[in-house]
Amino acid sequence: MKQVTLLGATGSIGLQTIDVIREHPELFSLFAIAFGKNTEKALPIIHEFQPKYIVVDDESARDKIIHHISYNPTILVGSEAMSDIASHPDVDIVVNAVLGSVGLDATLEAIRAKKQLAFANKETLVTAGHIVMKEARQNGVELLPVDSEHSAIHQCLRGGKAEEVKRIIVTASGGSFRDRTRDELKDVTVQDALNHPNWSMGAKITIDSATMMNKGLEVIEAHWLFNIPYERIDVVLHKESVIHSMVEFQDNNVMAQLGTPDMRVPIQYALTYPDRIEFPAGKGLNLMKMGKLHFSEMSFERFPCLKMAYEAGKTGGTLPAVLNAANEEAVHLFLQNRISFLQIEEFIQRAMDEHEVIQKPDLETIKEIDGWARRQVKSYVN
Repeated sequence: MKQVTLLGATGSIGLQTIDVIREHPELFSLFAIAFGKNTEKALPIIHEFQPKYIVVDDESARDKIIHHISYNPTILVGSEAMSDIASHPDVDIVVNAVLGSVGLDATLEAIRAKKQLAFANKETLVTAGHIVMKEARQNGVELLPVDSEHSAIHQCLRGGKAEEVKRIIVTASGGSFRDRTRDELKDVTVQDALNHPNWSMGAKITIDSATMMNKGLEVIEAHWLFNIPYERIDVVLHKESVIHSMVEFQDNNVMAQLGTPDMRVPIQYALTYPDRIEFPAGKGLNLMKMGKLHFSEMSFERFPCLKMAYEAGKTGGTLPAVLNAANEEAVHLFLQNRISFLQIEEFIQRAMDEHEVIQKPDLETIKEIDGWARRQVKSYVN
């Protein structure tokens, strides 16, 4: 029985991780959870699994749950407590499904404690990839990606050696607005943007999919995770979301991982690695029913956020942290109906242009720059 700490338990990835744990009670036990303020979604999880440790964002969230719990867990508050449950000696697996750069410290502590780490918190590698990967190498920890694209690459690489890779091909659905021109994006609403054609995801990542920033962050993540230069990472538009990514090897053979668009599949793969077990929920892929798969070239002109991500990644230093923080703030403003959809990319580019890049930043510098970028974006509105 593996003891699991789940960070970001009430988000989309967190809830789907709960589904996987529920399906395999003989394999997994939920030791600890962390969540923000969504007590309505957290309480059913707490009642069902009775984790020993519960971490909440603030005292208000603590007060909302404490009178509804019929057993005696340890309830902690704040980001430092999240690091504590990620490195707890009784924990076997840490699933980091926290949204945003707030998940960075917990990731580092889990690595230093040599935990099996399944992560959907791509911002960890985007903002501090050089620090995270160094810690992972020093502690002998393999990072197991939960993103469907990186899980696909990880699985393809099990069929070949890293030094044999010619290029990585990351697939992109195109998001909610893949069939619209840029002129047609001027007046789109939040609800329009949240209507993803293939995947069921949280609000922030769905908006990122529509701007293609999500794919840009995945490119930076792939660079660090698989030690591949940006010049050998391509993005291709694939509307069906059946091929989750591909790896081309030096002999021109291409390996692809195919599957239905269900995030529980890569979550289960990460939790059970290096083994595979039966996936009990849902039907498998039926290519005969699918009939056709479509691919097309990705346009930087149509999706400038993807171009920004490549530029930030290649420049390195603190620029990816600016890209990520500015995007988080801009998406937050859009979800609040305070800016338009196209202003998201405008504000990100502006923050990047105004930033003086610092190469090889330490963790404190990254956090300072993260805060600076967020303040800059807010000032563009105020």
